[in-house]
Amino acid sequence: MSTTPPRPGSAARPRASGMGAGRASAMRAALAHVLRRLAWAAILIAGVTAVSFGIAYLLPGDAARMLVGPQASSADLERVRTIYGLDRPVPVQFARFVRRLVHIGPARGGDAGVERARAGARGDPEHRSCAEGPLGLHVDLGYSFHYRKPVVDLLEAKAPRSVELALAALLVQLVLGLALGIVAAARRGTAWEDAALGAALLGASAPTFVIGPALQYVLAYKLRLLPYDGYGATAGEHLRSLVLPALTLGIFGSALCARIVREELRMLLRQDFIRTARAKGASRLRALVVHALRNALLPLATLAALDFGAMAGGAMVTEKLFRWPGVGSMAVEALQNRDGPLIVGTVLFAASAIVLATVALDLAALALDPRLRSRPR
Repeated sequence: MSTTPPRPGSAARPRASGMGAGRASAMRAALAHVLRRLAWAAILIAGVTAVSFGIAYLLPGDAARMLVGPQASSADLERVRTIYGLDRPVPVQFARFVRRLVHIGPARGGDAGVERARAGARGDPEHRSCAEGPLGLHVDLGYSFHYRKPVVDLLEAKAPRSVELALAALLVQLVLGLALGIVAAARRGTAWEDAALGAALLGASAPTFVIGPALQYVLAYKLRLLPYDGYGATAGEHLRSLVLPALTLGIFGSALCARIVREELRMLLRQDFIRTARAKGASRLRALVVHALRNALLPLATLAALDFGAMAGGAMVTEKLFRWPGVGSMAVEALQNRDGPLIVGTVLFAASAIVLATVALDLAALALDPRLRSRPR
């Protein structure tokens, strides 16, 4: 019985089709994972917002009196309470806050978006504290009682400074942590390992309010290399003012980074692919840095993302110590002044920074590690 021979390449078609289906299934799984993480992020931010709102508005103090001053009459106080909704119960105020957090508002033409001209100045008190976004969307975090400015304006001015400090501190943390961790793993059982782990333990034991003054005493007072604090008027002064707070945060965070790198490298150095690299002639240092360290970056990236989110949300002690005008120092002032809307705004910003950092880490991990895209969750 004669059979018709298969055409060239026909046997490969089912395999290619299967590979395409596998890739499509992996992409669907990755998309579902991302959507789940975004949903959890939204739930987490909503919970943090509710808790912070309740705490901020239950603090003792008269917000209306803070707005109009101690000499205001009773009629003025009542009018301010009515305008800002302070005469309503806290659940009603929270419902209004959530409803107006992101809403559709009137568009403002010309240079209003640049100047942040408030609609309240034009007789529309409903939008005096809004920031206008694309497609007519408004973001409203309320009106600061102490600064007498919209909270979105205050965050817009302070947030880039906190993010800048967080990036500089994260760079210091990764450089010191990687160096100490690599030395401890490469010189296992020697005095070098003890010295590296001792330095990491010292950094973890000393809080930022100890590290900061110590650096100020040595580098600013004794050696006169850097300014004590401040933000700097020029670009050069600004960079010099950034060094001490970045070192303070970076030294404090490098300890855990060093221990994670050391433990991951010690585990990876026992793996078969490291023995294979050594058998092919790779030196111990090359096998450690080139082959092992690359596989230890995922847990390190997790730590870096969480630390960056926390520092970007405002490092209160460090910013206050070095008079760095960021979100952290503004949050301390908001607590001292019982400024409810500003407390809620800074807490919401800090929570959003941490959540967005973890979501970005998940997306990066899915893009870099194909195994995570097909792993069941």
